[in-house]
Amino acid sequence: MKNLIIAIDGPAGSGKSTTARLVARRLGFLYVDTGAMYRAVTLAVLRAHIDTRDEPGVATIAKACDIRFFFEGDEQHVLSNGEDVTSQIRSPDVTRSVSAVSSYAAVRQKMVELQRKYAAEGSIVMDGRDIGTVVFPSADVKVFLSASLAERAMRRWNELMKNGSALSLEEIEKQLAERDEMDSSRAISPLRKAADAVELDTTDMTIEDQVDAVIELVEGKETETGTE
Repeated sequence: MKNLIIAIDGPAGSGKSTTARLVARRLGFLYVDTGAMYRAVTLAVLRAHIDTRDEPGVATIAKACDIRFFFEGDEQHVLSNGEDVTSQIRSPDVTRSVSAVSSYAAVRQKMVELQRKYAAEGSIVMDGRDIGTVVFPSADVKVFLSASLAERAMRRWNELMKNGSALSLEEIEKQLAERDEMDSSRAISPLRKAADAVELDTTDMTIEDQVDAVIELVEGKETETGTE
């Protein structure tokens, strides 16, 4: 059976990470959260007290990062140089800084190298912002998830509230709008929909709807290529 690569891209709060994780679970594929990888690098940069505007300094930290994933039950954990940083990478400080850190060519080069190594292990579902355009431009299935800014902010607010965040919905919406602008306008691997990606507007979709829609695309690809 041919290994399949499923690329799911989209802006923050579009539901791509949850959708990708559940699709991978249902299909028995490896799941890689690339956003968590960039957050892990950002955490390492902040801990080293490197200014995020110091590109050479950030690049040095990124090159030393060994990032891996493991599961405990249904929960994916992120290891950075052997330390479980799953909760730390979701802090407001990391969220504010991750776009700047992930914009540097040396950082993206190191992360893409790791991401392509993961794909060598078997069929994979990977989500991010440049998976279908840069990391795996020949992915078997490409999906671009979108949603209204208001809906994405509400999802992120609900997520952060569970972790005790005091950020207001208005603050989160502002942060998301700023990140959209940074991610879409950066020179290296900007956020954009691949020409051959299927776009799903998830504003009024449940996670289950999103997962079913992606599974349907994968099953169609399997039938088309005769990999069943």
